[in-house]
Amino acid sequence: MGLGHKILNKAQEMAGKVKEETGKATSDASLQADRVNNQAEARAKQAGEYAKDATKDITGQK
Repeated sequence: MGLGHKILNKAQEMAGKVKEETGKATSDASLQADRVNNQAEARAKQAGEYAKDATKDITGQK
């Protein structure tokens, strides 16, 4: 997985955490729900990147 993708995925995950905390502080259920979506999307992207890396390792590609 490229460093750029790792950074973008982690940033998206962190944005979800910020929304969650903001939602808790303001009792905004919508922000709390957005957190779930952001974090799930970021984790799915990370899993896809890890799968690509694993395939490259198995096939010997760079």
